[in-house]
Amino acid sequence: MLETAFGQIAMIFLLAAVIGFGAKLARQPLIVAYIFVGILLGPSFLNLVAYEDEIALLAKLGIAILLFLVGLKLDVGLIKSTGVVALFTGVGQVIFTSVVGFFIILALGFDFVPALYIAVALTFSSTIIIVKLLSDKREIDQLHGQIAVGFLIVQDILVIVAMVVIVTIGSPDNAAAAPVTLLITFASSIVFLLVVAMLAKFVIPKLLDWLASSQELTLLFGVGWAMSLAAISAALGLSMEIGAFVAGVALASTPYRESISARMVSLRDVLILFFFIQLGSSLTFSDAVDQLWPAVLLSIFVLVGNPIIVLIIMGLMGYRAKVSFKAGLAVAQISEFSLILIALGYSLGQVDEAVLSLVTVVGIITITLSTYLILYSEQIYQKLAPVLHIFERKEPTAGLDEAAQAARYDAIVIGAGRLGSSVVSGLLKKGASLLVVDVSPEALKNIKEKNCDILFGDVTEPEFAASLPLNEADAVICTAQERSTNLMLLQTLERFGYEGAICLTAMDDPTAKLFKEKDGVTVIRPLKMAANSIVDSLPGLRDRG
Repeated sequence: MLETAFGQIAMIFLLAAVIGFGAKLARQPLIVAYIFVGILLGPSFLNLVAYEDEIALLAKLGIAILLFLVGLKLDVGLIKSTGVVALFTGVGQVIFTSVVGFFIILALGFDFVPALYIAVALTFSSTIIIVKLLSDKREIDQLHGQIAVGFLIVQDILVIVAMVVIVTIGSPDNAAAAPVTLLITFASSIVFLLVVAMLAKFVIPKLLDWLASSQELTLLFGVGWAMSLAAISAALGLSMEIGAFVAGVALASTPYRESISARMVSLRDVLILFFFIQLGSSLTFSDAVDQLWPAVLLSIFVLVGNPIIVLIIMGLMGYRAKVSFKAGLAVAQISEFSLILIALGYSLGQVDEAVLSLVTVVGIITITLSTYLILYSEQIYQKLAPVLHIFERKEPTAGLDEAAQAARYDAIVIGAGRLGSSVVSGLLKKGASLLVVDVSPEALKNIKEKNCDILFGDVTEPEFAASLPLNEADAVICTAQERSTNLMLLQTLERFGYEGAICLTAMDDPTAKLFKEKDGVTVIRPLKMAANSIVDSLPGLRDRG
């Protein structure tokens, strides 16, 4: 079976599932399991990775999808909503980690260029892992969660800038003519971005409106758009990662971003496996052992130094130690982008396998340990509280009450049809702030004219339903008539422990009875309401009983 590419890939999936099961039991991100699968299949152990070209191609597709989804989630409004703290903390932490880390790495005996690569790699934290962990803990919408996501977005932008610089002047041929090459690349990048911006403003929204009637076609367009811009970017002398990221940013302002993202997450999770398989299989046991002590030292620097610099910056800005500490834990690990960055340097001949092994081991250590730090952040804070208070002002002035963050929406309304439209109109007359969700572009277009936020998507898809800002809404109202839609939404709300008001629509008595048995659920009966309205409107009707 392993003599064919198909057989080898089948074996990789099976082994990843088995080791992934162990990672789930240990409450670890699957990224750690993927790297271990690559190491196990690599030359140091089973040496079963024979079809390297096929795996490399799948790895590139995975990276492109990953960067596309990061760009798709880029919410500049979030940075604004968390004020300047996201910008100052994000940039400040990157400068601190890269500068101090650079001198530590030089002291460990590394040359200038590898030390620069490693230092930059240490600065970036995993947006995917942090968002997942904070969402599972229902802390993503708390003050420390919002600040953490804000400065992680700043990091994502900076890592893209780093990739542009590396690709532009990274190869020996470009290094000799760096100023000219940089100028040409900069000019071509500006033209590329302008063309994409024009398409995103005038063409893409209308095209998505038309495609949205077929969700399969919308998914196909998303993949094609991401891959096409990645290929064009590579042809212009940039990296394909940059093009994929720009492709995501171009769609980030459309109401279809969450729907496309929800459908592509599974594709990302499958394909990114091959990047980590490729990375893990490139490691040799001897390199990993030789780099173990430098990796431990740098891991301690990341696990301790990064949170401390966040504590200092946020403390100076007036935040309490508890908010600063929990936000700081979000940067207590390196990112999958750190590994992508080092892999890029390795492909350009700028770093060797020893550096690749070093950063990978740091990634395994920091991702594994920081996961537990975030999961048990409250307990750890209680232990360290007396010491952590030295990082805050005597009279903190910002984020005084984390629990008092106001909801962004008074209600999320599912369904923009006749009933939903009437509900929206009534709530808007009362001054409510609403987010309206529907699978019909036409219905959403009519709702948008009423000046409320809209989002395209199907709440029966678990990934999409989970992406809704549930913790930012006081109520969730489902006006869709389908029993399955209401049931799926109810299951999602129960899974996330939603504590706001819930209104569900029932078209028959059994469904209404089922919903009434649930605590905190108000049942909407459109047919009964219409019948009562008709009876009440008839003039001169007397009780003839």
